[in-house]
Amino acid sequence: MNYIFWLSIIIILYCYIGYPLAVFLISLFYKQPVKRTYPYPTVSIVMAVHNEEKNIEKKMQSLLELDYPDTRIEILIGSDGSTDKTDEIADKFVNDRIKLYRLPQRKGKPSALNLLAGEAKGEILVFTDARQRLDKNSVDELVKNFADQKVGSVSAELFFEAEDNKTASGMGLYWNYEKFIRKYESKTGSMMGATGALYAIRRELFSKLPEDLILDDVYIPMKIMQRGYRAILDSKAKIYDRYSVSPKEEFLRKVRTLTGNFQLFIYHSWLMNPFKSIISWQFISHKFLRLAVPFLLILIFISNLYLLDKGLYRIFFIGQVFFYAFALIGLVFKHKNRIFDLPYMFCVMNVAAIVGLYRFITKKQGVLWEKNS
Repeated sequence: MNYIFWLSIIIILYCYIGYPLAVFLISLFYKQPVKRTYPYPTVSIVMAVHNEEKNIEKKMQSLLELDYPDTRIEILIGSDGSTDKTDEIADKFVNDRIKLYRLPQRKGKPSALNLLAGEAKGEILVFTDARQRLDKNSVDELVKNFADQKVGSVSAELFFEAEDNKTASGMGLYWNYEKFIRKYESKTGSMMGATGALYAIRRELFSKLPEDLILDDVYIPMKIMQRGYRAILDSKAKIYDRYSVSPKEEFLRKVRTLTGNFQLFIYHSWLMNPFKSIISWQFISHKFLRLAVPFLLILIFISNLYLLDKGLYRIFFIGQVFFYAFALIGLVFKHKNRIFDLPYMFCVMNVAAIVGLYRFITKKQGVLWEKNS
């Protein structure tokens, strides 16, 4: 039990502290600067939507306000079986460079993106979603990176606008931590995926997406890295989102994301050999081990019960009890408090991983995403 207890702790500490520290330290001695000049390549912005009547008009206004030459940009909207006023609203914006494609039967985002990518004429494909607001310079900043022939995918940096709720507090801490890792992964080579709200790729590097794919924003950059290109983060390209007001919706969103991560092990099995490349090491450290953490936590708790006859292990056990008690308090606490928010969000993430594994195994997580608010 000693070995199980300490090995589990070591793996978790490596996952959450050791790996981020490693990529940071590597960046101090080894960096891959990106050449950033590009004379306005043609751009195709592609956006798959479903029942987005609340967001589509503001999104289109955001796209029309981009600081990028009109003659060098087109906007392609794929309405995936929308049954509300999405098509009606989007149709008002249609012109020579804005096109709306109606998919009468809902098949999911991958099918819509496959259609749009096939219709796109731009040298650069820019992917975005309906809810988020783009900075005026975001697309311009993204495409400058493609002057570097080694770059195949570029992700914008996502900023969350303030919401006065507990979900925002906990997710804000997590997201800042996640951005730290992505930043230094990008500096030394490639980040593990992209920010789905806004990212760009070279059009010729787009591969047809499996129709059951859950995470296009990880699958696409990984396919590009497999071909020898870099997937980077550009902090100068900014996009803004809001946290879900509903903790339930945020939990379901996380379950869906983590289910998609399990699916990636099938589609990107080449990444599971840590000796094959530095990308494989990063993928295992950043993605795979995160999904193993909840099961390691269970092993720690159970093995700790068998070791309570020793004083040090009693201290560890009391610490675990307090940690999970704080998480429980955080579940019902109505005001922001990091003492409770950190344990609460940590537990939410790991419960979501267990649910995600169940949904992956039972195939209960479909490709269609249903919003709850």
